[in-house]
Amino acid sequence: MLTKADDYPIHQTPEPIAFSGTDRNFYDRYFFNGYTKSGDVFFSAALGVYPHINVMDASFCVIVDGVQHNIHASRHLNSERLDTHVGPLAIHVVEPLKSLRITVGENEHGIRADVTFHARATALKEPRFTRRNGPRTLMDLTRLTQNGTYEGWIEVKGRRIEVKRDAFWGTRDRSWGVRPIGAADAQPMVPPMPFQFYWLWAPLNFDDCISLYHVNDDEHGDAWNHNAVICGLDGAEPEEMSKCRSEVQFVPGSRHAKSASLFFEHRRGGTTRIDLTPKWNFYMLGLGYGHPEWGHGAYKGPLAVGYEEFALADVKSFAPPHLHIQAFVDAKMTSPDGSTKMGTGVLEQLVIGPHAPSGFTDILDPYKV
Repeated sequence: MLTKADDYPIHQTPEPIAFSGTDRNFYDRYFFNGYTKSGDVFFSAALGVYPHINVMDASFCVIVDGVQHNIHASRHLNSERLDTHVGPLAIHVVEPLKSLRITVGENEHGIRADVTFHARATALKEPRFTRRNGPRTLMDLTRLTQNGTYEGWIEVKGRRIEVKRDAFWGTRDRSWGVRPIGAADAQPMVPPMPFQFYWLWAPLNFDDCISLYHVNDDEHGDAWNHNAVICGLDGAEPEEMSKCRSEVQFVPGSRHAKSASLFFEHRRGGTTRIDLTPKWNFYMLGLGYGHPEWGHGAYKGPLAVGYEEFALADVKSFAPPHLHIQAFVDAKMTSPDGSTKMGTGVLEQLVIGPHAPSGFTDILDPYKV
């Protein structure tokens, strides 16, 4: 099975590009978020390729005036992985590892956009994520993350928002590998294993640097994947920390953070502390995460486009599909010498199942004071 990508010198195995190993759950994905430094406008986009189920899907979301607007699209991949467009949504690589463009064309839902990401720091490769539930591979993936600025415009129901590079920061990532996609496996685990996942991801922007932190904990609070980086701008070499950790205070009655502190231990000595104050939540269901109809790789036929909107203030539950969030945060970085600087970014959170340090003992029991 030959496709257009086979004319490029990018093969990793003797197979044509249409084949990605043997795991049905292989995926390849783009993610973007962007925001004003005050957080009054926020947008996010994603596009996923699922070669072995022959599906491509995409989403674009924008929050303005306290309302989250989500447009979804899905189509048959037809094995052509280089055609990165789904209905009105498209991703264009302008200059690899430096500039990418997101477009949302005409559609009946009144959401349009043409925004271009420009890197302000080096792309960072996060440590490989490998996790098994018993003998089954739950996830095995690589992700790159990069902070940048945006320029262009977004239109919401006839209102045009100018996106200027000196006003909009954000983050993009690319990930590829294996994780659950499409229809769930009907075969139960033997013996049954309760699902547990503790995930924090915090890409942050400051005037003269960026930072990145993530952690995956098991039920005991032991990290099975974590990393922390501070990086200057314009091609500066990233500084990986020798150790890192986080402390989270949860909102009583929920599993969402009230506040969080990150601690980065430098190899040269000293600790940088970053205190995060969540302002409001972006709900990741807008990008298909946990969405009951538009989950990643869900089969929707040859082409389908959908839309929903909701006021953030109307979301009262922390349970799925509103569990997985990116909280827009103010960030205060305190360096080892005591100097401070302010920035903004997101604290992504997905906390399911037990987590002893947080006091969680069941699948979705809320935080208790």
